[in-house]
This record gives sequence, structure tokens and C-alpha cells, in this order.
Amino acid sequence: MAREGDLVLVYYQDQPAVYGRIEYIEPDIKKDWYQVTLQLLTIPAQTVTWILRESYINGAPFTMGGKAMHLEEVQRLSRQEGSEETASSNKTNERGKVIPFKKT
Repeated sequence: MAREGDLVLVYYQDQPAVYGRIEYIEPDIKKDWYQVTLQLLTIPAQTVTWILRESYINGAPFTMGGKAMHLEEVQRLSRQEGSEETASSNKTNERGKVIPFKKT
């Protein structure tokens, strides 16, 4: 199950619509349902709370107001998945280069 702090891509009618961060997942009064609070990464940012089943949180399709929706977890990059250029430069210069700030 997706956890608090995870990023998700919200699909609306089978089209990617908006990214969001899961802020809270709390049990709902209805058995096997959860109140999921999302911070939608829009301008301005919006906070919404949806009542979803665990399978919906994990990406199963559902409807909201008769419109098809689903969530897709955004996978985090591991440090090993960085660009090859960065990886090769780190091997040649482990400590990095200090560039002094000179006032002109």
C-alpha cells in the first residue's frame, strides 16, 4: 500500500492529470475504507481528502462523480540510477572541486 509521503500521479478519465503527495492515510468509519488526504501539486497547491479502499490507493481504477480515476505511485530514483555522466565524474574526483568566490 502506498504510504504517507509518497508521490502519486492522479489519472482522470485515463489521462494523467496532476501529481499529488499523500499526506495522511487514516481508517474511515466504514470497514476497509481509508480517508486519504492528498496535497495536489498545482498552483496554488490544493488539499483534498478522498475516501478510498486499499486497492484504489494501490492503483485499481475507481470512479468519482461518474468519472474514471486511478492513482499511480511515482517511483523514487535510487542514488544508483543517476546519470552515467555524474557517476563517472564522481569516480574521477571523489572529493569534488572547490571553486572560490572572488570579488571583482
